[in-house]
Amino acid sequence: MKSTNHKSHKAKRTLKSIFAFKRKYLSIPYFVFLVLFVLIPIVIILVYAFTKVDDHGNLTGSWDSLVTFFSSPAKINVLVVSLFIGLLNTILCLVIGYPIAYLLADKKVNKNYVLVMLFIMPMWINFVLRTGATRDVLNMLGLKGGEHPYVATMIGLVYNYLPFTILPLYTTMIKLDKAQIEACRDLGCNPFRTLIHNILPQSVPGIVSAAEMVFMPTMSSYVISSTLSEGKLTLFGNSIAFAFENNLWNDGSFMATIMLVIILVTMLITNRFHKGENSRGRAF
Repeated sequence: MKSTNHKSHKAKRTLKSIFAFKRKYLSIPYFVFLVLFVLIPIVIILVYAFTKVDDHGNLTGSWDSLVTFFSSPAKINVLVVSLFIGLLNTILCLVIGYPIAYLLADKKVNKNYVLVMLFIMPMWINFVLRTGATRDVLNMLGLKGGEHPYVATMIGLVYNYLPFTILPLYTTMIKLDKAQIEACRDLGCNPFRTLIHNILPQSVPGIVSAAEMVFMPTMSSYVISSTLSEGKLTLFGNSIAFAFENNLWNDGSFMATIMLVIILVTMLITNRFHKGENSRGRAF
């Protein structure tokens, strides 16, 4: 009996080691993808951003791209305008998308997923085609990009990124604790106080996710601003695209590095926020 049990335990350990081996190596394709399409491109960008080719054709370290960027008022102005446009688009998308997501998550209002699909379906259409169609509609309404570049661009940005706001908010709101909301109302809170003190705190993770999915893509977008403003509004993504299209590899790489820094700072802030939310959740 002892030998039989010993053999069975040994067989189980062997099977566990085999499955552990397989699970471990399933991550290899993902690791290779990260190295080829994330790590190596970032390294190339950093190399171009802080180097130059000297008169002898050798690659040497250089701060020329940094000096060129920060000594150019036009480039700094584009960065500031892009930050403002990104923040404004994020706020508008949240203001519009939040009540829509709340209604979609309410089973008394939305008894099926058809309404949700109606908001998600525009994402299935090609990005450039959506932008061109938006331009044609705005032209028919008298909002030509050449005459109203900021208004036309903001409409296009909100239209294109609103689904990216609604989806994370919706997935968060369908998990709201309805008992807390009902208890809040039973204790005499009016709808506004219920929203501020109960619904909003519960939906903060969705708000943060929606802001992440809108802010940075807005800054790096260039198709919408170029098409809808007819070239009269330049975002940071337009500057990067212009630099690479004109073989200004060092300048374009340095601006892309600035984008990477902004993304890193944003991720650090949101990660700290998520940690705070998790700790508060454990406390309760």
